[in-house]
Amino acid sequence: MLEKEEIISPALEDLKNHYRSIITLLGEDAEREGLLKTPERVAKAMLTLTKGYHMDPHEVLRSAKFQEEYSQMVIVKDIDFFSLCEHHMLPFYGKAHVAYIPNGYITGLSKIARVVDIFSHRLQVQERMTLQIKECIQETLNPLGVMVVVEAKHMCMQMRGVEKQNSVTTTSDFTGAFNQAKTREEFMNLIRQR
Repeated sequence: MLEKEEIISPALEDLKNHYRSIITLLGEDAEREGLLKTPERVAKAMLTLTKGYHMDPHEVLRSAKFQEEYSQMVIVKDIDFFSLCEHHMLPFYGKAHVAYIPNGYITGLSKIARVVDIFSHRLQVQERMTLQIKECIQETLNPLGVMVVVEAKHMCMQMRGVEKQNSVTTTSDFTGAFNQAKTREEFMNLIRQR
């Protein structure tokens, strides 16, 4: 059985103190039994949810970059992700679908999912995250084209403000061969198949 990853960060103590202050400012007693360990739990959660700042997605792709003459579309679809909206620090979550057309090099399939994880584990907006995933793959593998589609629900729209429970936001970005409508259509048809 795998051990739980222990959060070790020089920021942990400062974050705990800030969250203790926030709890007090909200009108709660931070010394109440149920809240005693909350500042530490929240601090550790935030460090986990933002661990992507300390990871290099380009290096992840390079660590499993292989020469291969395959030149058809490679798709990794339905990649679950969770992120934090940078405007309200509330979660948004959904699925990312990523395709690339190799140009002499491929990468390990799990590395595509790891790139999604790295960019989603930062304070984000969905539009930027979509662009960053695309650019990272394009820059690192230099494929004939990359396309990324992200579908997500945003808790900042569900819990506050407009309070729309079932809305889904879809973003996409693409390069190279995906500039051709036929190639984009092939990708969209393939990710819709269940």
